[in-house]
Formats: sequence, structure tokens, C-alpha cells
Amino acid sequence: MVKGMGRDHMKVIQAIQVVKDYGSGGTQVRALRGVSLEFQAGEFAAIAGPSGSGKSTFLHLAGCLDTLSGGAMMVGGEDTGKMSKTDLALMRRKKIGFIFQAYNLIPVLSAEENISFPLVLLGMDKREVKERTSRILYDVGLEGMEKRRPKEMSGGQQQRVAIARALVKRPALILADEPTANLDSAIGREILELMLALNKSAGTTFIFSTHDEMVMDYARRIVRIRDGQIESDELKA
Repeated sequence: MVKGMGRDHMKVIQAIQVVKDYGSGGTQVRALRGVSLEFQAGEFAAIAGPSGSGKSTFLHLAGCLDTLSGGAMMVGGEDTGKMSKTDLALMRRKKIGFIFQAYNLIPVLSAEENISFPLVLLGMDKREVKERTSRILYDVGLEGMEKRRPKEMSGGQQQRVAIARALVKRPALILADEPTANLDSAIGREILELMLALNKSAGTTFIFSTHDEMVMDYARRIVRIRDGQIESDELKA
């Protein structure tokens, strides 16, 4: 049974000597080398580093999208290494929102349908699905675009749909993997302002992986990672 991951859990993520290897034998690559890191509820933090540094790997492990090679990963007080595949799937579905640089929208569905899809999977009442979807469309500035499919929207609009889809479940934790990578700086700034406003109003924890200086400017904490190890951890004043 997946326990709640509310704001009362001060440590939303706790990584303890986390190791992640890819491949086997002579082709094995160690992506993370004993990383220990904690994130508190309500943080707006960035994990920064060059390509191949291990930042996206960390996010995928924290989001229960991948499995550890060593160490422990606690998410919302739950040890993910001791959870069944079913419980990990429930954790992802109910408690964690994901935002990816490629948007990962379903092309045959409208903006409204893409956003409501996670609620349908949860078996939520149709009326509640409609109310939540309408509210989040308003919150992310997509009113009037409900029926548009991804190909009929700009990159910034598609990313807003992706953010709305992640937020509509009202998760305690949002993991954003290079969310501004495919956006120009003006649209990227709009997206970051939107996420910061949602962080402040709802207390949602946002953790980004990025090498974008603009994301780092917005983040209140920057963890720098290089070659699978923590290089620095700075909390802004």
C-alpha cells in the first residue's frame, strides 16, 4: 500500500549512497556514484550539470521510473527499493507529476483529453475530472484551446499542457527533466514563472534537471552534479 506523500512529510526525497549502473561487463557505465541528497517539501530546486552527468538518471530514480543498482531512495517516506512493481506504479500515478522536454503528449487527444487522462486512469468521477481539468486549463492560461491537438499548438502551449497534466492530480512532487530545452528564452521564462507561481500557491515541490542558466536563476537551490557525483549544493539567500 502506498502511503500519502503530503506536506507533512518534510523529506519528500531522501537518497542514500545511490548507485546506478547501465550495461554489463566491459560496457558497464556508472551513471551515479554513491549520491546522498535530500529535498524538503515545498522546494523549487535544480539539479544542474553537463550532459551525461547523471542528473536525469537521478530524476528517473526519484520518480520510480528506474531501479537502483545500490544504495536507497526514499520518496515520501517510502523505500522504493522495497516496493513492488504495482506499488511503484501507484506511486507514479497518484503522487508524482512528470514534465519532460519532449512533452510526451498523446497526439490523437485534445489538450483537454491529454490533461484529464491521468484522472481517468485513477477512476475519478466524471464531474470531478471535468472540474479539475477546467480549473487547471485556466491556471496555465490555456482557456479556449481545450479542443486543440498537440500539432495545432506551439511548443510553449504544448509544454503548458504537459504542466497541466502533471499538476491535475495535485501531486506533492513534480519532477521536470529539461523542461525548457525546446523553448525559446521568452517562452521558457513564462513557463518558469508559471511553475514558480504554482509552487508558491500550492506548496508543490518542483525538482528540475537542467543545464539551462535561466532555470538555475529561478531555482532557490542548485545542486551541481558531475560524473555521477555531487559537486556542490547551494541554497540561495
